[in-house]
Amino acid sequence: MHAPVFAAIDFETADYYRDSACAVGIVKVTGTQIIHEEVRLIRPPRQSFRFSYIHGITWADVEDKPGFRSTWLSLRPLFEDVEFIAAHNASFDRSVLNKCCEASRIRPPHQDFLCTCRLARRVWGIYPTNLPAVCSKLRVPLDHHDPLSDARACAQVIIRAIKRGASLAID
Repeated sequence: MHAPVFAAIDFETADYYRDSACAVGIVKVTGTQIIHEEVRLIRPPRQSFRFSYIHGITWADVEDKPGFRSTWLSLRPLFEDVEFIAAHNASFDRSVLNKCCEASRIRPPHQDFLCTCRLARRVWGIYPTNLPAVCSKLRVPLDHHDPLSDARACAQVIIRAIKRGASLAID
């Protein structure tokens, strides 16, 4: 069986706009082995924080951090050899990444996204498929809305699916 190389990603946003990434967690995996973990705080384009009550990140935490462009350019080498990018509720993280890249005038990664919500439904029949529910069912540790913990949990869902022999078809 082919051992995929992939990156699990999780963004936290400051406000209702998808270009407001204020943190990113990335976990790179080869086969079933986590080979790299990275978390970065990002200064979003606006000081308005609407979701601090969810993730605990405030303007004071990020005001002296690099913006998305320089953050992503330093992280981009992690994605050079990955076959796909995984995220839990991938449509959200993909749209954040695409909007931030667009606002920063840089090309987003070319890889397809694999959604671990859909994977959890297909492989284990888990409902609801929010990340805490999936992690509880699969006994994956989670500190929800910590971007590195969320990315690590997403990676673990895929690793468990691989170990089960499930297809990782991009859906």
